[in-house]
Amino acid sequence: MEQPLEDPTLLIVENDTVFRDQLAKVMANRGFTPLKASGVTEAGAAIAEREPAYAVIDLHLDDGSGLEVIEMLKQQGSKARVIVLTGYGNTPTAVAAVKLGAIDYLAKPADADEIVDALMVGEGGLPPAPDNPISPEEAKRQHIERFLERTDGNITRTARLLKMHRRTLQRILKRAPEPGEADDGGGYDQNADHR
Repeated sequence: MEQPLEDPTLLIVENDTVFRDQLAKVMANRGFTPLKASGVTEAGAAIAEREPAYAVIDLHLDDGSGLEVIEMLKQQGSKARVIVLTGYGNTPTAVAAVKLGAIDYLAKPADADEIVDALMVGEGGLPPAPDNPISPEEAKRQHIERFLERTDGNITRTARLLKMHRRTLQRILKRAPEPGEADDGGGYDQNADHR
């Protein structure tokens, strides 16, 4: 950022400890003063202690919804610039977040540049489009991989967390291309003789 922020307090509400700590470190290097919370309860305590000027809130938290945190800020009359991060993009929650006062809704994985751009966009302005957007299939794959990492590669536990059948998850993983590979249509060989 070119100039120092008038009030650099940034509330980061994220239940993934590693991601929360990494984001806090990166945002501190960009001039923000991060306040970290792992869920709705901790966020409420942080807001009561010091109202943030900015907030990055994960939608799905272990003890509730990020929408509850936005509601807390709204009830306090906060002017915080709020963005919602989620690995579960869906239109109704995006609309609800914006109605509650969020200025943007970013799909994970979002990098620090995207987050800063969204937080700093002028009143009524639009954030820039991503330089290289990922496909929906790649977003789904990355989302599944985050859950696989959390369960140390355990397919059964990952499927349970994603609320899907284990065999469905196995099929998705089997046919999905590795990151960086071209998707050839889900395993169908176009050059094969299919008579």
